[in-house]
Amino acid sequence: MPRGRPRKNPEHVLIKGAEMIGWALGGLEREIMQTKQRLTTLTSQAAQLRGRLPGGAQARGPAAAASFDEPGITAPGRKRRRRRMSPEARKRISDMMKKRWAERRKR
Repeated sequence: MPRGRPRKNPEHVLIKGAEMIGWALGGLEREIMQTKQRLTTLTSQAAQLRGRLPGGAQARGPAAAASFDEPGITAPGRKRRRRRMSPEARKRISDMMKKRWAERRKR
């Protein structure tokens, strides 16, 4: 009879591993269901709040309704306005950067 601690049966280890995976999957599925329930309640609350707006969300356009659901999405056909830099400002920035890079090259 060999001395020391008895070796683990590899089949027993696999069963315990599968059992742990099953528990993890069960927990994840439970979290998914709870998250779906929270999402439905939040969606209904958002709909109620939109209904309380004067004129409703439809009167304000699709951008108002989309901004609550998906941030960062603009209304279709509408482009984001960008600021224009004057040629003088562009030249000033260019000169400053050239000066900075020249100082850096000296070091």
